[in-house]
Amino acid sequence: MSLKTLGDRLVAEVSKAVQGKQHEVRLTLACLFAGGHLLIEDLPGMGKTTLSHALAAALGLQFSRIQFTSDLLPADILGASIFDPSSRGFQFHPGPLFAQLVLADEINRASAKTQSALLECMEEGQATVDGASHRLPTPFFVIATQNPVEQSGTHRLPESQLDRFLMRIRLGYPPVPIERRMLAEPHVRGQHKVQPCIDSGALESTRVAVDRVQASEALLDYVLALIDLSRNGGHFVTGLSPRGGLALMGAARSWAALEGREFLLPEDVQAVLPAVVDHRLHWRDPSRHSETPAAFMRARVDALGFG
Repeated sequence: MSLKTLGDRLVAEVSKAVQGKQHEVRLTLACLFAGGHLLIEDLPGMGKTTLSHALAAALGLQFSRIQFTSDLLPADILGASIFDPSSRGFQFHPGPLFAQLVLADEINRASAKTQSALLECMEEGQATVDGASHRLPTPFFVIATQNPVEQSGTHRLPESQLDRFLMRIRLGYPPVPIERRMLAEPHVRGQHKVQPCIDSGALESTRVAVDRVQASEALLDYVLALIDLSRNGGHFVTGLSPRGGLALMGAARSWAALEGREFLLPEDVQAVLPAVVDHRLHWRDPSRHSETPAAFMRARVDALGFG
């Protein structure tokens, strides 16, 4: 089965639970197939948790949900070493983070200390507890949700944490016809059972298809122009890091593979650009800009003759 066929099946299956959000579901799949982690920022009640549950079911992944609160401690998510009288030694008891798909719900309600416990896990696929490293399951995919920082009880995620997320998306309100159906048939909500389309073992092979996607010299020039504008244009506080540039290329390759191609087009980069860069870049003077960083970068670079 080609990655395009698989992607179309997964989008259709997940859309049984999260209707009218096919583009956002496809971005989520592109993030996963690129080996990254996803941040969903939106108001409560928009379907963030529903999307996570449906994705885990469709992919056949072991699922774990962690509700982040202000009193949550790192040991509550990583686990702890507990003394075992029978063996007269300490045994490690893994926490809820040891799952293939982890929903970190309302991550920005937890303290910075607890948030930082995720950094090693998301970057290196392991957790260090009491000086011992423990490998996390494979694949390991974090979907974190956060409420807007204007809401009470929330904290801004530090830049180092944001940079660990390959993409940030927003679901937004449902289309009017979908919401009308929800209001007219409330008993139907939650009754659409999502069926698995792939198992976790086969999921690893999708990375091979993504890695096969080739980038021409002209395409690399286009991406480098975007990166250079973020760093040297004087518009942003800091530009894209090398990790950010790699994230953009990885996400674009994944999007191209989901479109059934083994080569990159500027349209692939443009499709993932907002989700990859908008949470990494901050305006030096926000009062001078009404558009998002991604929209600004695309317009400026395209005006130079790229794409």
